[in-house]
Amino acid sequence: MKNYLEMKFSATLKNVSFARGTVACFLLEQDLSLNLINEIKTIVSEAVTNAVVHGYAENPGELVMMELLLENNRLTITVRDDGAGIPDVKKAREPLYTTREDEDRAGLGFTIMEIFSDSVEVMSEPGKGTTVICTKMLG
Repeated sequence: MKNYLEMKFSATLKNVSFARGTVACFLLEQDLSLNLINEIKTIVSEAVTNAVVHGYAENPGELVMMELLLENNRLTITVRDDGAGIPDVKKAREPLYTTREDEDRAGLGFTIMEIFSDSVEVMSEPGKGTTVICTKMLG
């Protein structure tokens, strides 16, 4: 079975819960455990929060793109922004690293995505944005 969803939404933290709810609805017919759904919602939360906070500095005039692809029991989550980009992806993926210390950010977004995903790919270019692709096997 194959299913696909593509959406764009304003870069505001209010839309993080919207993205979480969307992925849960997208997976509704899959008969997944609550634990697995919560892991996937957490992946989405971290990726979207990074785009909103770090990519766009909470600018609702900008758009975050999210794609979900379900194919052969594998969910691929893609979150993309055209914002600030990441100068050093390797450094940004280190636990506790944050560029927003002024906001009490824990610096665990990528770490959490890696814990709950089967794979995480990050592509970024300063001034041009970031794309995060997480895959999760569902069975």
